[in-house]
Amino acid sequence: MLRIAVCDDLLDQLAIIAEYINDYIEINALDAGVRQFDHPDGLLTACETERFHIYILDIVMPMINGIELGKEIRRLDREGQIIYATTEPSFAFESFSSNPINYLLKPIDKERLFQTLDLAISKVNTAEENIITIKTKDGLRVVKLSSIIFCEYVKHTVLYSLIGGERLATRTISESFSEHVRPLLSDGRFLQPHSSFVLNMSRVEGFSKDGFVMRDGTVIPIPAKQYPAVRDIYMDYLLAREGCK
Repeated sequence: MLRIAVCDDLLDQLAIIAEYINDYIEINALDAGVRQFDHPDGLLTACETERFHIYILDIVMPMINGIELGKEIRRLDREGQIIYATTEPSFAFESFSSNPINYLLKPIDKERLFQTLDLAISKVNTAEENIITIKTKDGLRVVKLSSIIFCEYVKHTVLYSLIGGERLATRTISESFSEHVRPLLSDGRFLQPHSSFVLNMSRVEGFSKDGFVMRDGTVIPIPAKQYPAVRDIYMDYLLAREGCK
């Protein structure tokens, strides 16, 4: 489902924008929902536990303005599409620090908002099975599954190795590693060959009884007792992938 967040401290403006978005959703028969926030703190609190695909932000707000709010959202969520809606044209240049998709002046023109939503949605991946949200010490990171090479359980944290050489470490996890990686294992590309590792089979360079060689050069071991089952799963994956070509 497409999720849209709107933040504006003026309740009449918040209601108008939400009404326009709901009209857009109805016209386009979208599976979508809108959350309204009348204070930046409420939106930031929500962002700690859930993900929105599109953020529509006022700029002139109490405590933290929309520019700073956008920067904080961008730190937590690199994939979300940000749209500014404001009475103040003077902030247009400064707003680019959070990489917004558009800057709309109030009163909001409904047709221009619809066009901007068209553009934003074209850039959004709403397939939840293709992403995960990782809680790091610096905040939430939304990561595409295709960018994960493997992850490893180390001292109550999980280390994710990503394409491009980036490594992300979670906060200390309270659940078991098996529970933590369940979203990965529900995707057909991922395999757990060892109690402490889950790997992306599409990122494997080599395979033997000793283990998997990943594209970053890491060797992930396979316990001898697990080898037959792991081998069969990997062979089935390769055959299915070849069949799709």
